[in-house]
Amino acid sequence: MIRIHLSRLLGENKEKLADLIRATGLARNTVSGLYHETTSRLDIETLNTICKHYQCSVAELLEYVPDEGEPAVDVA
Repeated sequence: MIRIHLSRLLGENKEKLADLIRATGLARNTVSGLYHETTSRLDIETLNTICKHYQCSVAELLEYVPDEGEPAVDVA
């Protein structure tokens, strides 16, 4: 599963969803879906806009967490 850490970034920067929406011009539904981790698709431009706003990397916004019971994959 992919975890979205938008709520953490908002908290660290003492911002509300409305602040992010106003500053970036992103749609409320887009930002809300990311905040609540209910979105199933993510546009590259949206990622770029959020990372640019927070001066962060994609890895600070998104994290891969294996599902329970999912076998580990050896990439060696």
